[in-house]
Amino acid sequence: MKPTLLIMAAGMGSRYGGLKQLDGVGPKGETIMDFSVYDAALSGFADVVFVVREMFKAEFEEKVASKFKGKIKYTIVTQEADHLPKGFKPKTPREKPWGTGQAVLSAKDVIKRPFAVINSDDFYGRESFECLARYLNRVRKGEKGKFCMVGFYLKNTLSESGSVSRGICTLDNRDHLVKVEEHSNIRKAGSAIVGENLKGIEHELPAATCTSMNMWGFTPDYMEESERLFKLFLKDNIDEPKKEFYVPSVVSALIAEGKAKVKVLSSPSSWFGVTYKEDRAKVVAKLKAMTKKGIYPSPLF
Repeated sequence: MKPTLLIMAAGMGSRYGGLKQLDGVGPKGETIMDFSVYDAALSGFADVVFVVREMFKAEFEEKVASKFKGKIKYTIVTQEADHLPKGFKPKTPREKPWGTGQAVLSAKDVIKRPFAVINSDDFYGRESFECLARYLNRVRKGEKGKFCMVGFYLKNTLSESGSVSRGICTLDNRDHLVKVEEHSNIRKAGSAIVGENLKGIEHELPAATCTSMNMWGFTPDYMEESERLFKLFLKDNIDEPKKEFYVPSVVSALIAEGKAKVKVLSSPSSWFGVTYKEDRAKVVAKLKAMTKKGIYPSPLF
């Protein structure tokens, strides 16, 4: 079966200053998601699932998703802070959803085949989607715990406009993921790169560190296991307003439990994205240049 592409588009873009998922950065006003869907379709993905917030679902359908009608099948699901497993309810209502882990779980009722997960505001490059499609197409029916991830060098994922959050990876000698730990406030400090781990401890990070940009490939059993781990997470954090449930944390837990192996795939593509307003001009220029070279048609759809 051809795989499904899940795009996490529920983030409000607080640092960027608006709904960056709807920002037209391509030569004909295309969003970064448009390029991702185009590359995924050419690479052999069968359909797309978008995860958005209810408050802008209608606008998203009108401005983004509707252009894919007749091109590739798509489904829209929503992620909200109160979308929790039965029996869980915080004492104080929470404003923001629970992070990328919950975002993926929002699609558990519509995904039944091997699937990839990406961010909406990151440009990954066609070769990255081809790597994912090749791997997921080799998954046998009923196979469990056969995951993959496209890795990027940390130095190639920074923003000149401010700090970023990234999943910092440890690999074994066969390019399997050993663990991935979410780091925040990653930035250049002179000639070095520094960031803070989940305990808030700042330390230096090598420039060539393998970094997760939330470009994953999963077998369907990921959903069941992730829901189990989400419940365990909520037992300890239901009343912690700033705690988030991350995809990398799920992956690390399943590796530790021996329930998953994650092959780290290398891609020749260059990643870029819009984290801050100041990043936008560079993204616009890069996409314009790629269109002029004939890598992409204009308009895409």
